[in-house]
Amino acid sequence: MNVYDFDDTVFVPDSSYCFVRFCMRHYPRAVCKAIPAFLWQLLCYLKDGKQDAQRLKEAIFSFLSRIDNVEQVVEDFWELYYDRIETWYLAQKREDDLIISASPEFLLRPAAKRLGVSLIATPMNPYTGKIHGKNCHDREKTRRFLAQYPCDCVENFYSDSLSDSPMAKLAKHAWLVNDHRCSPWPAG
Repeated sequence: MNVYDFDDTVFVPDSSYCFVRFCMRHYPRAVCKAIPAFLWQLLCYLKDGKQDAQRLKEAIFSFLSRIDNVEQVVEDFWELYYDRIETWYLAQKREDDLIISASPEFLLRPAAKRLGVSLIATPMNPYTGKIHGKNCHDREKTRRFLAQYPCDCVENFYSDSLSDSPMAKLAKHAWLVNDHRCSPWPAG
């Protein structure tokens, strides 16, 4: 099995950022109403490093509660953005690939389905923006992976971020993705 981070790895740039921008263009009132709560959470996060990034993510995605038919909005988004899947990934994609990401599961599910691969992502309610459980980031990725795949079966792991080092340690080979190129994961 090969395991891939999604944002800035398989998809460039960040899918959550692109989705929020997409919704800002198509549903500006909904997104604008979420901005004050997001800015407040951002200030708290910057002021007090203890502030959970999960609250920040929930604040920006709170605009979802003001949009009807989120599933169709997500499908419309992927109609425009699917071509941002990296060609190097498509050339080596296998059926047993797994994408593991901090992005919302409801957002990535259609892309994973099109790719024909498995997915582990942040469990977020697509109607409220509330995260059920924990943001699938850093060590949470490893915890969720091992809960679902308890064996040591990762041949290759790919990510753009050194924060994914816990996942990289599970793989026989780990690759750091930068500017559409893969290089061996730094030692250490």
